[in-house]
Amino acid sequence: MSEWFIYRGTGQPDPERIGRLPAPPPWRAFDTPAVDYDVPDLGSATRRRLGARTVPLPIQDPGTLELVNAALYLRRPLLVTGEPGVGKSTLAHSIAYELGLGRVLEWPVVSRSELRDGLYTYDAIGRLQDAQLPGGTRSPDIGRYLKLGPLGTALLAADRPRVLLIDELDKSDIDLPNDLLNVLEEGAFAIPELERIADRTPVVEVLTADGGRVAVTNGQVGCRAFPFVVMTSNREREFPAPLLRRCIPLDLRAPRDERLAALVQAHFGQGAYDENRDIVDQFTRAETDGALRPTDQLLNAIFLAQHAARDAAHRREEISDLLMQPLDRGPR
Repeated sequence: MSEWFIYRGTGQPDPERIGRLPAPPPWRAFDTPAVDYDVPDLGSATRRRLGARTVPLPIQDPGTLELVNAALYLRRPLLVTGEPGVGKSTLAHSIAYELGLGRVLEWPVVSRSELRDGLYTYDAIGRLQDAQLPGGTRSPDIGRYLKLGPLGTALLAADRPRVLLIDELDKSDIDLPNDLLNVLEEGAFAIPELERIADRTPVVEVLTADGGRVAVTNGQVGCRAFPFVVMTSNREREFPAPLLRRCIPLDLRAPRDERLAALVQAHFGQGAYDENRDIVDQFTRAETDGALRPTDQLLNAIFLAQHAARDAAHRREEISDLLMQPLDRGPR
């Protein structure tokens, strides 16, 4: 294990490295004044992905660890590609857990997603309706109707970086990857609705994606420590060169051997890999046909075999066959 690694992929938080990242390069340093904002602890999504047991989870090989740590040192987004089910999203949760960076902010991208969806939303209609209610004020507090999105929350000026997962970017509209360029480079954005009233109300409290409230000054949001951004792709499209230039590329392979054993033990406990070796071997043999089988199919088969086949051991293979059908890769 290289000494310069911050993230080591062991699945165990190291007190000496919790929240302690090295200084960024000068061109990635930001001097935004800190805001009063408490970062929430890890949520249930991380526990679901990493498993409830505290066992070593070596989810990456040394080459992968070098690229992850390069992104951490350089404060650059990590663009993770790979087949569905190889652990692209899990990587973001593993980094947040091991480095003590708080709850992962998640932005699941769909075909209708726009940059503003990730930055903030403004409920103008709700504000107008509240103003028209009997006894309502003519101009209700605008902060009640503004909510920072996952990207906007990640860019708040906290002392330590947040982990932001932009999931399945390749499913976005064609313009979104280009629209992200300036925000990822500058680490800041403006809220026009607040800029217009900055001369009268320079400080406005708005909602965050975590469910809290934070003060925004003069309609400007900017980071103090650039967030660790993990963008995932299932290789369904090519991305523009300017975006690729700003990212550290990482292609993930499916977990096998000791990584697969650690994954099974994380979800089912010590010894689970050996106890279910027949199903694991069946899973790996099935892959020889070249078809796509996400790892969660293996976890589903083991879980069901432990319960539905508890009194009928001979049915374990039948149940596994039922759940390990190959997925259609679709057009390439």
